[in-house]
Amino acid sequence: MIPPIASNFVAGESPAAALDHAARMNDDGVNVILNLLGEHYEEPENAAADTKSYRALVRDIADSDVDACISVKPSQLGIDIGDDVFTSNFRSIVEAAQDAGVFVWCDMEDADTTDVTLDAFEEFAREFDGGVGQCVQSNLRRTSDDLERLADVPGKIRLVKGAYDEPESVAYTEKSEVDERYREDLETLFAEYEGEIAVGSHDPAMIDYARDLREEYDREFEVQMLMGVRDDAQRELAAEGEEVWQYAPYGDKWLSYFYRRVRERKENALFALRAIVSG
Repeated sequence: MIPPIASNFVAGESPAAALDHAARMNDDGVNVILNLLGEHYEEPENAAADTKSYRALVRDIADSDVDACISVKPSQLGIDIGDDVFTSNFRSIVEAAQDAGVFVWCDMEDADTTDVTLDAFEEFAREFDGGVGQCVQSNLRRTSDDLERLADVPGKIRLVKGAYDEPESVAYTEKSEVDERYREDLETLFAEYEGEIAVGSHDPAMIDYARDLREEYDREFEVQMLMGVRDDAQRELAAEGEEVWQYAPYGDKWLSYFYRRVRERKENALFALRAIVSG
Protein backbone atom coordinates (compact mmCIF):
# COMPACT_ATOMS: atom_id res chain seq x y z
CA MET A 1 0.00 0.00 0.00
CA ILE A 2 1.25 3.48 -0.90
CA PRO A 3 1.38 5.75 2.19
CA PRO A 4 -0.78 8.90 2.14
CA ILE A 5 2.06 11.35 1.43
CA ALA A 6 3.38 9.30 -1.49
CA SER A 7 -0.13 8.79 -2.86
CA ASN A 8 -0.26 12.52 -3.55
CA PHE A 9 2.36 11.96 -6.23
CA VAL A 10 1.80 8.36 -7.43
CA ALA A 11 -1.34 7.16 -9.24
CA GLY A 12 -1.49 3.72 -7.66
CA GLU A 13 0.55 0.57 -8.12
CA SER A 14 -1.28 -1.08 -11.03
CA PRO A 15 -2.24 -0.05 -14.58
CA ALA A 16 -5.90 -0.28 -13.58
CA ALA A 17 -5.37 2.17 -10.71
CA ALA A 18 -3.45 4.51 -13.01
CA LEU A 19 -6.24 4.46 -15.60
CA ASP A 20 -8.82 5.11 -12.87
CA HIS A 21 -6.77 8.15 -11.81
CA ALA A 22 -6.64 9.33 -15.42
CA ALA A 23 -10.42 9.01 -15.71
CA ARG A 24 -10.92 11.12 -12.57
CA MET A 25 -8.57 13.81 -13.88
CA ASN A 26 -10.35 13.75 -17.24
CA ASP A 27 -13.58 14.56 -15.39
CA ASP A 28 -11.86 17.79 -14.32
CA GLY A 29 -10.68 18.54 -17.86
CA VAL A 30 -7.08 17.42 -17.28
CA ASN A 31 -5.37 14.89 -19.55
CA VAL A 32 -2.82 12.45 -18.12
CA ILE A 33 0.68 11.28 -19.05
CA LEU A 34 1.31 7.89 -17.43
CA ASN A 35 4.81 6.83 -16.43
CA LEU A 36 5.58 3.36 -15.07
CA LEU A 37 8.05 3.79 -12.22
CA GLY A 38 11.44 2.21 -12.86
CA GLU A 39 14.87 3.51 -13.86
CA HIS A 40 18.62 2.89 -14.01
CA TYR A 41 18.35 -0.80 -14.73
CA GLU A 42 21.56 -2.77 -15.04
CA GLU A 43 19.99 -6.04 -16.22
CA PRO A 44 18.44 -6.38 -19.71
CA GLU A 45 15.62 -8.48 -18.27
CA ASN A 46 14.32 -5.57 -16.20
CA ALA A 47 14.34 -3.20 -19.17
CA ALA A 48 12.59 -5.83 -21.29
CA ALA A 49 9.93 -6.34 -18.63
CA ASP A 50 9.08 -2.63 -18.47
CA THR A 51 9.06 -2.47 -22.26
CA LYS A 52 6.49 -5.27 -22.27
CA SER A 53 4.45 -3.45 -19.61
CA TYR A 54 4.40 -0.25 -21.67
CA ARG A 55 3.28 -2.17 -24.76
CA ALA A 56 0.39 -3.56 -22.71
CA LEU A 57 -0.37 -0.15 -21.24
CA VAL A 58 -0.83 1.54 -24.62
CA ARG A 59 -3.31 -1.17 -25.57
CA ASP A 60 -5.16 -0.60 -22.28
CA ILE A 61 -5.29 3.14 -22.98
CA ALA A 62 -6.58 2.51 -26.49
CA ASP A 63 -9.30 0.20 -25.14
CA SER A 64 -10.39 2.71 -22.51
CA ASP A 65 -12.17 6.04 -22.78
CA VAL A 66 -9.44 8.04 -21.05
CA ASP A 67 -7.46 10.92 -22.56
CA ALA A 68 -3.98 9.67 -21.74
CA CYS A 69 -0.57 8.97 -23.23
CA ILE A 70 2.70 7.59 -21.86
CA SER A 71 6.18 8.85 -20.99
CA VAL A 72 9.25 6.59 -20.71
CA LYS A 73 12.68 7.07 -19.14
CA PRO A 74 15.79 6.13 -21.15
CA SER A 75 17.44 4.42 -18.16
CA GLN A 76 14.25 2.41 -17.68
CA LEU A 77 14.62 1.08 -21.21
CA GLY A 78 18.26 0.12 -20.78
CA ILE A 79 20.40 3.11 -21.75
CA ASP A 80 22.76 2.30 -18.84
CA ILE A 81 23.16 -1.20 -20.29
CA GLY A 82 23.81 -0.05 -23.83
CA ASP A 83 22.61 2.52 -26.34
CA ASP A 84 21.34 -0.24 -28.62
CA VAL A 85 19.29 -1.77 -25.79
CA PHE A 86 17.56 1.55 -25.15
CA THR A 87 16.93 2.25 -28.83
CA SER A 88 15.54 -1.23 -29.49
CA ASN A 89 13.18 -1.15 -26.50
CA PHE A 90 12.07 2.40 -27.28
CA ARG A 91 11.29 1.40 -30.87
CA SER A 92 9.24 -1.54 -29.64
CA ILE A 93 7.10 0.74 -27.47
CA VAL A 94 6.65 3.37 -30.17
CA GLU A 95 5.59 0.72 -32.69
CA ALA A 96 2.95 -0.61 -30.29
CA ALA A 97 1.79 2.91 -29.44
CA GLN A 98 1.54 3.84 -33.11
CA ASP A 99 -0.70 0.83 -33.72
CA ALA A 100 -2.83 1.81 -30.71
CA GLY A 101 -3.02 5.50 -31.58
CA VAL A 102 -1.31 6.54 -28.32
CA PHE A 103 1.30 9.29 -28.09
CA VAL A 104 4.72 8.53 -26.55
CA TRP A 105 6.88 10.98 -24.61
CA CYS A 106 10.53 10.39 -23.71
CA ASP A 107 11.88 11.97 -20.54
CA MET A 108 15.36 13.48 -20.37
CA GLU A 109 17.69 12.25 -17.65
CA ASP A 110 21.35 12.93 -16.83
CA ALA A 111 23.32 15.16 -19.18
CA ASP A 112 25.54 12.34 -20.39
CA THR A 113 22.52 10.59 -21.94
CA THR A 114 21.35 13.61 -23.94
CA ASP A 115 22.94 12.75 -27.29
CA VAL A 116 21.59 9.19 -27.47
CA THR A 117 18.16 10.30 -26.28
CA LEU A 118 17.86 13.09 -28.85
CA ASP A 119 19.15 10.80 -31.63
CA ALA A 120 16.37 8.32 -30.85
CA PHE A 121 13.72 11.05 -30.68
CA GLU A 122 14.71 12.50 -34.03
CA GLU A 123 14.80 9.08 -35.70
CA PHE A 124 11.45 7.90 -34.37
CA ALA A 125 9.63 11.23 -34.66
CA ARG A 126 10.47 11.33 -38.36
CA GLU A 127 9.74 7.65 -38.92
CA PHE A 128 6.45 7.58 -37.01
CA ASP A 129 4.91 10.82 -38.31
CA GLY A 130 5.42 12.92 -35.19
CA GLY A 131 3.95 10.39 -32.78
CA VAL A 132 6.80 10.98 -30.32
CA GLY A 133 7.62 13.84 -27.94
CA GLN A 134 10.87 14.72 -26.19
CA CYS A 135 11.66 16.50 -22.94
CA VAL A 136 14.43 19.14 -23.14
CA GLN A 137 16.04 20.83 -20.12
CA SER A 138 16.80 24.55 -20.15
CA ASN A 139 19.39 24.33 -17.40
CA LEU A 140 21.80 22.56 -19.78
CA ARG A 141 24.17 24.90 -21.58
CA ARG A 142 23.77 22.96 -24.82
CA THR A 143 19.99 23.29 -25.09
CA SER A 144 19.84 26.32 -27.37
CA ASP A 145 21.95 24.40 -29.91
CA ASP A 146 19.78 21.31 -29.48
CA LEU A 147 16.63 23.31 -30.21
CA GLU A 148 18.16 24.60 -33.43
CA ARG A 149 18.94 21.02 -34.44
CA LEU A 150 15.40 19.86 -33.66
CA ALA A 151 13.61 22.80 -35.30
CA ASP A 152 12.19 20.77 -38.19
CA VAL A 153 11.63 17.48 -36.34
CA PRO A 154 7.90 16.59 -36.15
CA GLY A 155 6.24 15.66 -32.88
CA LYS A 156 6.34 17.63 -29.65
CA ILE A 157 8.94 19.15 -27.35
CA ARG A 158 8.37 19.50 -23.61
CA LEU A 159 10.50 22.28 -22.20
CA VAL A 160 11.40 22.00 -18.51
CA LYS A 161 13.87 23.87 -16.34
CA GLY A 162 15.64 20.65 -15.28
CA ALA A 163 15.75 18.86 -11.93
CA TYR A 164 19.11 17.07 -12.05
CA ASP A 165 22.06 18.42 -10.09
CA GLU A 166 24.50 18.78 -13.00
CA PRO A 167 28.02 20.27 -12.79
CA GLU A 168 28.47 23.92 -13.70
CA SER A 169 30.58 22.90 -16.69
CA VAL A 170 27.47 21.60 -18.47
CA ALA A 171 24.62 23.40 -16.73
CA TYR A 172 23.46 26.74 -15.39
CA THR A 173 23.24 26.42 -11.62
CA GLU A 174 21.76 29.74 -10.50
CA LYS A 175 17.96 29.96 -10.48
CA SER A 176 17.99 33.36 -12.18
CA GLU A 177 20.14 31.97 -14.99
CA VAL A 178 17.88 28.97 -15.48
CA ASP A 179 14.78 31.19 -15.54
CA GLU A 180 16.39 33.41 -18.16
CA ARG A 181 17.38 30.44 -20.29
CA TYR A 182 13.89 28.96 -19.98
CA ARG A 183 12.31 32.14 -21.31
CA GLU A 184 14.77 32.31 -24.20
CA ASP A 185 14.30 28.62 -25.07
CA LEU A 186 10.53 29.00 -24.88
CA GLU A 187 10.60 31.87 -27.33
CA THR A 188 12.84 29.83 -29.63
CA LEU A 189 10.22 27.08 -29.67
CA PHE A 190 7.40 29.49 -30.48
CA ALA A 191 9.44 31.24 -33.16
CA GLU A 192 11.23 28.33 -34.82
CA TYR A 193 10.03 24.86 -33.82
CA GLU A 194 7.75 23.31 -36.44
CA GLY A 195 6.15 20.76 -34.10
CA GLU A 196 3.96 21.22 -31.04
CA ILE A 197 5.03 22.87 -27.78
CA ALA A 198 4.58 21.70 -24.20
CA VAL A 199 5.35 24.07 -21.34
CA GLY A 200 6.55 21.80 -18.54
CA SER A 201 6.44 24.18 -15.61
CA HIS A 202 4.65 24.86 -12.33
CA ASP A 203 5.87 28.47 -12.41
CA PRO A 204 2.91 30.82 -13.01
CA ALA A 205 5.29 33.43 -14.49
CA MET A 206 6.43 31.01 -17.18
CA ILE A 207 2.91 29.96 -18.04
CA ASP A 208 1.91 33.62 -18.34
CA TYR A 209 4.95 34.20 -20.56
CA ALA A 210 3.84 31.31 -22.78
CA ARG A 211 0.45 32.96 -23.07
CA ASP A 212 2.13 36.17 -24.20
CA LEU A 213 4.13 34.22 -26.77
CA ARG A 214 0.95 32.58 -28.00
CA GLU A 215 -0.48 36.00 -28.78
CA GLU A 216 2.76 37.17 -30.40
CA TYR A 217 3.32 34.12 -32.58
CA ASP A 218 -0.28 32.88 -32.97
CA ARG A 219 0.68 29.40 -31.78
CA GLU A 220 -0.96 27.10 -29.26
CA PHE A 221 0.76 25.18 -26.47
CA GLU A 222 -0.07 22.70 -23.75
CA VAL A 223 0.80 22.93 -20.04
CA GLN A 224 2.33 19.95 -18.26
CA MET A 225 2.60 19.59 -14.49
CA LEU A 226 3.40 16.79 -12.07
CA MET A 227 0.73 14.92 -10.17
CA GLY A 228 0.53 16.32 -6.65
CA VAL A 229 2.00 19.70 -7.53
CA ARG A 230 -0.44 22.62 -7.86
CA ASP A 231 -3.32 20.25 -8.61
CA ASP A 232 -5.84 23.05 -8.09
CA ALA A 233 -3.99 25.21 -10.60
CA GLN A 234 -4.11 22.37 -13.10
CA ARG A 235 -7.89 22.24 -12.83
CA GLU A 236 -8.19 26.03 -12.94
CA LEU A 237 -6.08 26.28 -16.08
CA ALA A 238 -8.16 23.56 -17.72
CA ALA A 239 -11.35 25.42 -16.76
CA GLU A 240 -9.90 28.54 -18.40
CA GLY A 241 -9.53 26.63 -21.66
CA GLU A 242 -5.84 25.69 -21.51
CA GLU A 243 -4.81 22.22 -22.62
CA VAL A 244 -3.40 20.68 -19.43
CA TRP A 245 -1.58 17.38 -19.05
CA GLN A 246 -0.69 15.89 -15.69
CA TYR A 247 2.43 13.68 -15.48
CA ALA A 248 1.37 10.81 -13.24
CA PRO A 249 3.81 8.05 -12.22
CA TYR A 250 2.47 4.69 -11.08
CA GLY A 251 3.81 1.28 -10.03
CA ASP A 252 5.31 -0.53 -7.08
CA LYS A 253 8.73 1.17 -7.22
CA TRP A 254 7.45 4.36 -5.57
CA LEU A 255 9.86 4.16 -2.61
CA SER A 256 13.00 4.05 -4.76
CA TYR A 257 11.49 6.78 -6.94
CA PHE A 258 11.23 9.20 -4.01
CA TYR A 259 14.58 8.18 -2.56
CA ARG A 260 16.38 8.81 -5.83
CA ARG A 261 14.69 12.19 -6.35
CA VAL A 262 15.83 13.36 -2.92
CA ARG A 263 19.37 12.08 -3.44
CA GLU A 264 19.64 13.79 -6.83
CA ARG A 265 18.93 17.22 -5.47
CA LYS A 266 17.85 18.47 -2.05
CA GLU A 267 15.58 21.02 -3.71
CA ASN A 268 13.40 18.15 -4.92
CA ALA A 269 12.48 17.26 -1.35
CA LEU A 270 11.67 20.89 -0.55
CA PHE A 271 9.62 21.13 -3.74
CA ALA A 272 7.55 18.11 -2.74
CA LEU A 273 7.10 19.42 0.79
CA ARG A 274 5.83 22.77 -0.52
CA ALA A 275 3.41 20.94 -2.80
CA ILE A 276 1.96 19.01 0.13
CA VAL A 277 1.66 22.07 2.36
CA SER A 278 0.16 24.29 -0.33
CA GLY A 279 -2.11 21.63 -1.76
